[in-house]
Amino acid sequence: MKSLLVKTVVMAGLLALPFAASAQYRNDAVTETSSESQLIIEQAKTSETPIIITLEQALQIALSENVSVKVADMEIERTGYAKKGAYASLFPQIDMTGAYQRTIKKQVMYMDFDMSSLGGAMGGAPGAGDGTGEGSGEGGSMTPPEGSDNAGSPAGGAGGGLEVGRWNTWSAGVSANMPLVNAQVWKSLKISGLDVELAVEKARSSRLDMVTQVKNAYYSILFAKEAFNVYKEVYENAVKNFEETKKKYDAEKISEMEFIRSKTTVANAIPNVYNAESSVILALWQLKAVLGVDLDLNLDVAGKLGDHAQQMFYDIHENDEVTLDRNTTMKQLAIQAEMLAETIKLQKYANIPSLALGFNFSMNAMTNDFNFSEYRWTPYSYVGVSLAIPIFAGGKRYNQIRQAKNQYQQVQLQTVNTERQLKIAIRQYLTTMETNMKSYYAAQDAVAAAQKGYDIAEKAYQVGRSTLIQLNDAQLALTQAQLAESQAIYNFVSAKASLEQTLGQDFISE
Repeated sequence: MKSLLVKTVVMAGLLALPFAASAQYRNDAVTETSSESQLIIEQAKTSETPIIITLEQALQIALSENVSVKVADMEIERTGYAKKGAYASLFPQIDMTGAYQRTIKKQVMYMDFDMSSLGGAMGGAPGAGDGTGEGSGEGGSMTPPEGSDNAGSPAGGAGGGLEVGRWNTWSAGVSANMPLVNAQVWKSLKISGLDVELAVEKARSSRLDMVTQVKNAYYSILFAKEAFNVYKEVYENAVKNFEETKKKYDAEKISEMEFIRSKTTVANAIPNVYNAESSVILALWQLKAVLGVDLDLNLDVAGKLGDHAQQMFYDIHENDEVTLDRNTTMKQLAIQAEMLAETIKLQKYANIPSLALGFNFSMNAMTNDFNFSEYRWTPYSYVGVSLAIPIFAGGKRYNQIRQAKNQYQQVQLQTVNTERQLKIAIRQYLTTMETNMKSYYAAQDAVAAAQKGYDIAEKAYQVGRSTLIQLNDAQLALTQAQLAESQAIYNFVSAKASLEQTLGQDFISE
């Protein structure tokens, strides 16, 4: 018995390790990030100027404030508690019970011999004892029932019946049970441990998804700012050209049509500036929503989209050899497959006999009144082992095994299909990255050429050697080239973020 208890305690400790490790993992992460994140948030609440944050700081804030991450971490705690509840079944289960019963109709006992020989001893004569040597005057507890053939006969007559028992029954006790041999209990502990691992992996999946959302929101702000700067420059150029056009018109060097066209160009540039500015605001709101902070928080982002262009070539070749070893979806499927394999064993173990240790101690009293001071409590106790041997369950256990095997096969097929789809996605992300890297280099050349063309057209317009239409065409070509350059960078970093999520590259090093 002692060795069994020692084994139980040791196993319980070992089974608790994964949950403890996951809890420590989360605690360390929160400890490192929450203080800095809270400081930034508090500053942003009171600062009149926007608090500039980097991408890393944005990720740190999301790690401590994002709701989906918090929910996933709570799921880890929930499964951990469930696991503790599972291995708690290895220890003795102690219960205290108490009961009261009021007899409505007493049980009738019939004897196969002539009870007349018992004389009046059972007829309820005064002084009939209860076995203690003291007369209780309650001999009426064994009398012929009304309506019987011997009703009213003190002796009960041959073949008559006697009412037995008393009107009130009281009981109280304590019981303890502990499994000694139960294969299903031990296997369920293994499954509970895998359930915790699955919750940890799901939490990592939520965190990876959060990281991708934060990155895309951050990059969207940078892209919106780039577009805003482009359209702002277009507007400023249009205003500058309008001022030159107005001077020429006042000097009667150009036609009224040319003047109106210049004025229209300025008017057409204004909505683009407003729309671009609105896009920046919306992108900031989206980032704050992903971070899990107040939308009115005075935050802004650091850096420029062009800062990420320098790493394009390196980023592509860094991922020449990619694997799915850290992909969270594949890990979850692997854990689910292992859980189902253990479930199959669990269902098979239902056919194995089980042995349990039991103990019970109880006190009972039977009375006809409520004079508690005169109650006589009878103790009863036992200790022993019980053996349960499964024989037949109507095919229930067999079908449960078949069901678990079917689910296991489903997960295996799903794993193969998921792996195939993930490999396709990885190739798509790499192709997108390579395509947009080439587009970026081409856009660079286009921007340089378009800028040169605009400068030439602007000088020619100032000296009257070109028309406003030619200048506007040059401006449009420059704008398109600048936006294409920014778009290529954004597409690249967005595809890179999705690739990193697919590969399971976590923001927190594990």
